[in-house]
Amino acid sequence: MIGVLALQGGFSEHIRALNKLGAETFEIRHLQDLDNRKLDGLVLPGGESTVISKLLHETGLFDPLNQCIRQGTPVFGTCAGLILLASQVDDSRVSGFRSMAITAKRNAYGRQLGSFFAESNFAGIGAIPMTFIRAPQIESAKDNVEVLASVYGRTAAARQDNMLVTSFHPELTDSLTVHDYFLKMC
Repeated sequence: MIGVLALQGGFSEHIRALNKLGAETFEIRHLQDLDNRKLDGLVLPGGESTVISKLLHETGLFDPLNQCIRQGTPVFGTCAGLILLASQVDDSRVSGFRSMAITAKRNAYGRQLGSFFAESNFAGIGAIPMTFIRAPQIESAKDNVEVLASVYGRTAAARQDNMLVTSFHPELTDSLTVHDYFLKMC
């Protein structure tokens, strides 16, 4: 079962993409949503990273999800999810998991009006469509982080051990390739 954090943001689009690939999913909104469920994978969707981090703590979900990530449960963070996983973020209001050896800059590609679409190569997949909405940038990554895609000279996707992040929103395209990549990690 793939748990999709459903506190805020684009969780339903991730669920739709994963279900199209045959994955069983469930929404994580409350602590009891984790009861008696084996979490084979976790999706941290895009949305407002400061709001999501606040809600993670208010709902009591932060500690159990942090433990899952640190114990090796595969996790896929898109946009705000990338920010939540980054070990360093340029905004002290974000209280994330800080588990991935990357430095993230919020809204690096601009505000809502700066949203754009691109196509670029993703390691092991080939060229894929990428939708950027108020996207973060991976400003730096440690040696143990594999860069999977770049757009305009900036890292747009990366992987470290059980963690996959994208600064773009693959759930907002018709392509299921990045979700399939994640499911193979699971």
